[in-house]
Amino acid sequence: MRKTFELENLECANCAAKMERDISAFPEVKKCTITFMTSRMSITVEDSADLDDVLDRAQKIMKGYEKDCTIVR
Repeated sequence: MRKTFELENLECANCAAKMERDISAFPEVKKCTITFMTSRMSITVEDSADLDDVLDRAQKIMKGYEKDCTIVR
């Protein structure tokens, strides 16, 4: 399953790259791309994955790099 989400308050391209790397490491994530210029995250997960759980964990990763960055669901 592939979904795209808007990211609010993404302010650092380097942080976006780190977020992308860390979220891509989740076992159920096949691919994660965060585009700083458009403030969007595209994520592909296993069909059996709990997307809400993945997004909750992704949000925690993002807050670790940029405390005001949020995923718009």
